[in-house]
Amino acid sequence: MMGVMIDYTRLLNRISARARDEGLPLLAPITDTELVEAESRLGFALHPLLADVYRQIADGGFGPEYQLLRLLDGDAETVVSAYLANRASGAGTEWAWPEGVVPILTWGCGMYACVDCRSDEGTVLLFEPNPGDPDAAWFLDTPSLAQWFEDYLDDTGWWVRLEDGEDVDDMPLWPHARARAS
Repeated sequence: MMGVMIDYTRLLNRISARARDEGLPLLAPITDTELVEAESRLGFALHPLLADVYRQIADGGFGPEYQLLRLLDGDAETVVSAYLANRASGAGTEWAWPEGVVPILTWGCGMYACVDCRSDEGTVLLFEPNPGDPDAAWFLDTPSLAQWFEDYLDDTGWWVRLEDGEDVDDMPLWPHARARAS
């Protein structure tokens, strides 16, 4: 990442308000120490907006559909455990998981919303392995994590359009999956 600092304060305030409005008790935000531990285990820094969401709002448990995964600790799958498991299970195969791409939310059926932590924008990707073709499993969901959260806040994401019966099969393939999988 280039290191361009963006002030996400307004967006974080909106996400926090929406998370509280969902009516579920919010998990405590992570500490700076937990963020350092997570990034150390991952081997890279989280996208700054993603790190701020976990540090300032909650350790997952809110968001679209099945909600954001916890970052590091939990009885179920976490961002760190899912990333490390996917990297290990696909290593050396055509299903190798791209470096720097963390799953943040499961859509069920093996599908994930993922953030490319190596992109300045925090590109959000959809991993959809069910058709069985590793070259057609990674899609560009949203060009930036900020826009993905805006879609969540405004109920305009593809997941809402799909529920409304719209055709959402127009997501382009993410062309960097194979190159980043080594």
